[in-house]
Amino acid sequence: METLITYGIGGLICLFFLMGYLKGLKKKEARAREAVEKGKLFSDGPKSQHPHIDSNYCIGCGTCTSVCPEGDVLAMIGGKAVIVNGHKCIGHGLCADACPVGAITMVMASPSMAADMPHLTPEYETTVPNLFIVGELGGLALIKNAVNQGRDCVDTIAARLKANMTAARPVPGVHDVLVIGAGPAGISASLRAIEHKLNYLTIERDEIGGTVAKYPRQKLVMTSPVEFPMYGKFKKLQLSKENLLAFWDMILNRADFNVSTGERVEDVKRGEDGIFTIETATNQYRARAVILALGKAGEPRKLGVKGEELPKVMYRLIEADHYINKKILVVGGGDSAVEAAMGLASQTGNQVTVSYRSERFSRIKERNAKRMDDFIRSGKLRVLFNSNPVEFKPESVVVDVGGITQEIANDFAWIFAGGTPPNAFLKKIGVGFGARDLTLEAGKEARLAAAERVQLAQAAAH
Repeated sequence: METLITYGIGGLICLFFLMGYLKGLKKKEARAREAVEKGKLFSDGPKSQHPHIDSNYCIGCGTCTSVCPEGDVLAMIGGKAVIVNGHKCIGHGLCADACPVGAITMVMASPSMAADMPHLTPEYETTVPNLFIVGELGGLALIKNAVNQGRDCVDTIAARLKANMTAARPVPGVHDVLVIGAGPAGISASLRAIEHKLNYLTIERDEIGGTVAKYPRQKLVMTSPVEFPMYGKFKKLQLSKENLLAFWDMILNRADFNVSTGERVEDVKRGEDGIFTIETATNQYRARAVILALGKAGEPRKLGVKGEELPKVMYRLIEADHYINKKILVVGGGDSAVEAAMGLASQTGNQVTVSYRSERFSRIKERNAKRMDDFIRSGKLRVLFNSNPVEFKPESVVVDVGGITQEIANDFAWIFAGGTPPNAFLKKIGVGFGARDLTLEAGKEARLAAAERVQLAQAAAH
């Protein structure tokens, strides 16, 4: 009898915890379904590299939902992982790495999402022979992808030179490869060229680091494990802009990096002999192969508003703490805009207003959305939704808010409206454009990642 009572009590306790667990699952699924509906308001799906979940293999462990740095991109519905906020995904790939059964692979958005992009071969070669594009300009975001592409692209060039000994013979004044851009892809390509003992040169119009160098001070940068030339496996997942630049600087100094900064490339021409002539405002170079690692942003996009040429109107924020006791307007609703606004609002005496054309923030990271809510509730900054600046004046700015104009005092304004891709330059030098099926192209990245996971698992087993 006592045994039955003990079993009964044990059963009731188990039932109690089971009911609590099931109730929690229902709440999570309800929140997930809300996220699905919310996601539909903002976008018709992922815009770049994103996870593909094979529901036949998914075991519903939920690991993928917990490792995503962007918040509620994934959720559990009906015991399976699903994409609920695809517009937030920028392709970190941590969910694929964390899945214990290999049910997730990284793919790209549909071809309709990637119209009018440069035609590239699987080796990142354009329609111009031996002219390559690497990094985000080719369609894949993330530092990891840029590093991989820059490295692999130089491997292709080195193999071609080795196969064609006539072309590999040194020619005075002709480089084996010329890299345009010193961001993540350009740095990786340059270091790989050193490893292959190629005669190379890197040209950068601004400063080493590319877009990363223009990030606000102390901005956190998300990375993924990657094989970095002349260093080996780089395993940091998150670090500051300054730390990442210091890491690159350490490797480049050790490698005797051959770079020319402050040079803007104006033209690239391929001669009948296959040799490229690269023209800048001050110099002319020749090379057998050219790698374009320009980045996607290009020139900052302007609003075309009266008074936008005033010195107080800027497009990049580097040092937020240089501005105190100022009346500031930030225009835009992306991560760059809200991060700049919060950084400026954290400085002494600043009065910060954000002007955003939509009715809500829809494409910012989850952590930024939560921080913005805190800043707004605490009164550290205010947001004018459904608004657009219509005129910048020396001491104020006129803003249209829902059809009603307001003039607010203003000392400085930052515009974060994205950038203009260098498509005109690419077309000028002969690069072919058109719709591309990026899902097929991303297959290479997915296969490489899957193969690496298998190798790591085999090494651990031995």
